[in-house]
Amino acid sequence: MSFNLKNLNWFARPPKFKKRMAFMMGGVTMMGFGLSVLRDINLGTDTCSCFTQGINNFLPFSFGTCLVLFHIVTLCFVLRYDISRIGYGTIGNMFFLGYISDFFKWLWSVILPAGFFENTITRYVLLLPALAIFMLGAAAYMCSGLGASPFDALPFIIADHVKKLPFKAVRILWDLFFMIMGMLLGGNFGIVTIVSAFCLGPIISWVQKKLEVLI
Repeated sequence: MSFNLKNLNWFARPPKFKKRMAFMMGGVTMMGFGLSVLRDINLGTDTCSCFTQGINNFLPFSFGTCLVLFHIVTLCFVLRYDISRIGYGTIGNMFFLGYISDFFKWLWSVILPAGFFENTITRYVLLLPALAIFMLGAAAYMCSGLGASPFDALPFIIADHVKKLPFKAVRILWDLFFMIMGMLLGGNFGIVTIVSAFCLGPIISWVQKKLEVLI
């Protein structure tokens, strides 16, 4: 689908809009919170964040700003091929997730003792709770039905155009590509990144279905 001003109905308010907005905003906040801990314990992040951190190594900006810049580039392709996937959730994820993560990361540096995240036991104890919070937040933001981030929307668009591959295969290949690129650029690569590439999508989809009954 090409860019067409007549298609600019993506900010229409669906039923139960206030509840959906609460899910989206709460979900993005939870993702930023969980991501801040994952960045500090240095056991890897989701593939998008891993790639963004790789970019961050070469640009004099914060992680949040680098994430916005990356999303702006990918947004151009979404606008070109399927503008219907844009909505309030797109804006929330694009412009707030990275900065929320930066804020909590700064907060931990202020309220926690120096070297807190360097202890091996602490890192592994925090791994599962941080990942669970991140996944729950991602599921809440997605089940709001208010649009997806450009990074999440593009695999759907690719799957629509590449009929020979199912969406799950496209999503895994998409995540693997950015995992490898993030690793080569020096992003935060680790066990979480590997799990993210192969399992995060199906797990989030399962949690999303459980949350949808609330909307």
